[in-house]
Amino acid sequence: MVTGELKNKIDGLWEIFWTGGLTNPLDVIEQITYLMFIRDLDDSDNLRAKESAMLGLPFKSIFADEVEIGERKIDGNQLKWSVFRDFNAGRMYSVVQEWVFPFIKNLHGDKNSAYSKYMDDAIFKLPTPLMLDKVVNALDEIYRLMNEAQSADIRGDVYEYLLAKIASAGVNGQFRTPRHIIRMMVELMDPNANDVIADPACGTSGFLVAAGEYLKETRKEEIFYSKEKKDHFMNHMFFGYDMDRTMLRIGAMNMMTHGIDNPFIEYRDSLSDQNPDRDKYSLILANPPFKGNLDADIVSADLLKVCKTKKTELLFIALFLRMLRVGGRCACIVPDGVLFGSSNAHKAIRRALIEENRLEAVISMPSGVFKPYAGVSTGILIFTKTGHGGTDKVWFYDMTADGFSLDDKRSPVAENDIPDIIARFRNLEGEAGRERTEKSFFVPKDEIVGNEYDLSINKYKKTEYKPVKYPPTSEIMAELRVLEEEIKTAMDELEIMLK
Repeated sequence: MVTGELKNKIDGLWEIFWTGGLTNPLDVIEQITYLMFIRDLDDSDNLRAKESAMLGLPFKSIFADEVEIGERKIDGNQLKWSVFRDFNAGRMYSVVQEWVFPFIKNLHGDKNSAYSKYMDDAIFKLPTPLMLDKVVNALDEIYRLMNEAQSADIRGDVYEYLLAKIASAGVNGQFRTPRHIIRMMVELMDPNANDVIADPACGTSGFLVAAGEYLKETRKEEIFYSKEKKDHFMNHMFFGYDMDRTMLRIGAMNMMTHGIDNPFIEYRDSLSDQNPDRDKYSLILANPPFKGNLDADIVSADLLKVCKTKKTELLFIALFLRMLRVGGRCACIVPDGVLFGSSNAHKAIRRALIEENRLEAVISMPSGVFKPYAGVSTGILIFTKTGHGGTDKVWFYDMTADGFSLDDKRSPVAENDIPDIIARFRNLEGEAGRERTEKSFFVPKDEIVGNEYDLSINKYKKTEYKPVKYPPTSEIMAELRVLEEEIKTAMDELEIMLK
């Protein structure tokens, strides 16, 4: 967690961008991402040089000799953060704009640079030399404090704190899924070291990062003491797709900042024919966009066979079923309408989940979870792809609190159902005897089918009405008379004081 002086320095860095005229939060994160990459490039090059020297191996720096930028050849040493940071503001600005940014774009073919493919279309947006000078100094201070913290997670925490500042509602149609909700979903799914994990609408890669962090916490020895499993974790476990290149760059940096060397983060319209993935993933974690209707012409034909609709929230569920391998699991956030919508498409996708696969759980979340970005009511669906049914009963949970107030302020509060949700889901055998008046309960498949596959918790939850006894009217009137006399006496005393 970012606190104290480090938090203040990051806030100060953000303030530099804001007062300098760069106010779009995605632009700010993107520019910080580029500059962190440029600084890391220098640090990693120095580290590899030291390691090679210790091992007596040959090493050639990417900054060695002359570097060709366009038609010019320049001394590569000038492109190093540790060198150009000492230039005066005007010269530093020229070097970064004219040489450093073209240089990182041309690193695409450098197999030693895991970051470079996300920098292909990098654009330098800082408007003035003075602003760049302030940003470079601020980043140096942030890195100094990160190094002093000596925490393996500090880089990831810093980047998460930066991402939390994307507080403009619906920037490019996106808003962040709260980190504690992501963490809850990951804990519910309990990923293992052999999983292949995907998010077809990954944004800043929050779900993939959380899954990686969970695995490092719970299966560290299994993964990192095995060459094969470590290689799988670093290079073949995580897949994320998005249609916004800015979000892709931020998402890729987020993954790498959290210690995952080579995530597969790519540009793709997941709902279109450009997505060939079928029977590939063992786990999908997602909060797909609920942006209404799509042009049916761009939607993959096999998704329309499952549910003929233009609604993205329904098409994404059909997509998850296609992308999962048999036995693969999914936890996804859906708007409430998916649970009880009466259209043929709504019923078809719910029927596919229940009749053709195994729907395990429906967790109803309060409408304030996504504030201040949106007030939409949502739920979490948890299911396993079987291809031949398997649903005999569905577990419902009525979540009413998530540890934060449900208004726009989202202040921490004591009430929090999340630990209870995780504990109960991990012990479903103990849920069998629960009544419909409790927080959670099972509903048999036959009852759901009889209700046209309605998955709204209100359809099955029973409200317990407790009789309230009120005092007789005469007693209430007597109390009102006493209060009236007390008010009259107080008013008389106040009038005497004011004379």
